[in-house]
Amino acid sequence: MGHGIWGSGLICYTSTNHNRIESMNQIQPSPKALDLARRVLRIEADAVAALASRIDGDFLAALALILNCHGRVIVSGMGKSGHIARKIAATFSSTGTPAYFVHPAEASHGDLGMITRDDVLIALSNSGESAELMAIIPIVKRLGGKVIAMTGNPQSSLAREADAHLDAGVAEEACPLNLAPTASTTAALALGDALAVALLDERGFGTEDFARSHPGGALGRRLLTHVRDVMREAPPAVPPEAPVAAAILEISRGGIGMTTVVSADRQVIGIFTDGDIRRAFEKNIDLRALKVADVMTRNPRTIGPDKLAVEAVEMMEQFRVNALPVTNAEGELIGALNMHDLFRAKVI
Repeated sequence: MGHGIWGSGLICYTSTNHNRIESMNQIQPSPKALDLARRVLRIEADAVAALASRIDGDFLAALALILNCHGRVIVSGMGKSGHIARKIAATFSSTGTPAYFVHPAEASHGDLGMITRDDVLIALSNSGESAELMAIIPIVKRLGGKVIAMTGNPQSSLAREADAHLDAGVAEEACPLNLAPTASTTAALALGDALAVALLDERGFGTEDFARSHPGGALGRRLLTHVRDVMREAPPAVPPEAPVAAAILEISRGGIGMTTVVSADRQVIGIFTDGDIRRAFEKNIDLRALKVADVMTRNPRTIGPDKLAVEAVEMMEQFRVNALPVTNAEGELIGALNMHDLFRAKVI
């Protein structure tokens, strides 16, 4: 129970009443909000789709400038174009094209020293008239650097000064006022992605190259971790003539829910698992009188040490097993791993 002021009188209210009053004061979106949101998505989707018809000789010219660049790719833009430029530079760098962002205003106050004659500058401006960009373009060209402009106006000052121009123009912004950069920034971002992916393909940039650029994340672990990195090098193993009791003890020692069954020359001829033990009990089989060869699973799935750890995950999921023996090219047992090993390595 508490007290509060309502109009000119003092009233008592419960927490329930207080919550109801608070909810009455909350702003509720109007029904037209959904229609407006759908309109935004349609406009931006149309803007990106329209770019496909402009992937022509100008795009190839820009691609050639970057492929033949002996320095770095510098991406620059003001305001919202600057935010898109940063993302394009990041995408380039992670896909095999070294790039970084330079703020055009800072470039005029010293950061222009980061740009050399061997570099290519990608300048983003929807209007193509950004004063900060236009101030540095002549300096870059005087150095001998190349300029790629990405604008919404092929007749703009920036487009005319560039060595190659990419037209990212849009019919309209998604903003109802047709003012806030929305469709135009989406189009520029998509065009930057198209350029990055085309460069990736031209350079023959593969999954291992990508993983080297992302070693700290889950993606890097998935692409760089091999079976040999996570396998146990002293796997549980028994000969086929071993008593089942000895095999059960070996399962306990190994700690991976199974033991391999190997021949005298270390060839894997079977596995004996916790599941095999349970199934034997369900059938009322007297395990004390049996050898492991009598109850083992023959011709088990195995994996090589040079396979990616994610391939081990896929095999386990496909065949519904929790552990795999690891064998070399000659079929000899050299290790084993289970799902817990893959969890610990953060492959899963």
